[in-house]
Amino acid sequence: MPRSPLPSLVCTCAVLLLVLAGCAGLRDGVYSDGATRYRVGPVPASWQPLNVSGNDVTYLSRDSGHSLAINATCEDTDDPPLTVLTQHLLMGFTARQTVSQVTQPLSDRQALRTHVLAQLDGVPVELELVVLKKDGCVYDFTYLSPPGQLAAREAVFEQVLANFRAGDEP
Repeated sequence: MPRSPLPSLVCTCAVLLLVLAGCAGLRDGVYSDGATRYRVGPVPASWQPLNVSGNDVTYLSRDSGHSLAINATCEDTDDPPLTVLTQHLLMGFTARQTVSQVTQPLSDRQALRTHVLAQLDGVPVELELVVLKKDGCVYDFTYLSPPGQLAAREAVFEQVLANFRAGDEP
């Protein structure tokens, strides 16, 4: 009987999060590290925050292998295009296939949203990436899911984007 790829996918997602993720400085939906501050809003209790170096904020859905990561870079950004910043988020992924790429408003700026099918260490994944430049900072949002299951938890990602406020925006 063939083995289900789900356990290895969940393991791979967890490893990805350990490499790319973090959660320091998040209180009541507001991230602050002294130099950078932004609001991501509430995330359902079924999403577990992870505290690992790398990204500012990371959550793992406790029951599904979906993950959500948010990061801000406010130093040495050199103002590259949003497409280049998106490609940086995809480093380490192979067999990449862009499903869609559109601009959308976010925090009173244009952000680039990219839907990608890819592989991580040979395991298929589906990603939704959003990259935003504002006030000298680059903000990136990564939502990762098992293939074909992106829509299952995408409402949480949409909620995070809708509640996002850079700096001290109201």
